Amino acid sequence: MPVEYGPWGRIYDLFRRWQRNGTWHQVLTRLQALADAKGAIVWDLSVDDLSKTRHDLSHAALRVEQLQARHLPLLDSAVRNT
Repeated sequence: MPVEYGPWGRIYDLFRRWQRNGTWHQVLTRLQALADAKGAIVWDLSVDDLSKTRHDLSHAALRVEQLQARHLPLLDSAVRNT
């Protein structure tokens, strides 16, 4: 860090405070609005098949985890009782 910014701990504290209180979000939103007004941002979104496949697989994995969490304890207790 440049000396004129002060100690790194102070910089980090400011960063975290501004992150928590929404200052960084406001700065980003304002900069995006200014750039968009100048036509400097293209808001096109491109999703390829691989992204969709990953999305689908992550949902499938989450569903499997949910089903296991719900049903494995029942299976374990059924096996112990036999």
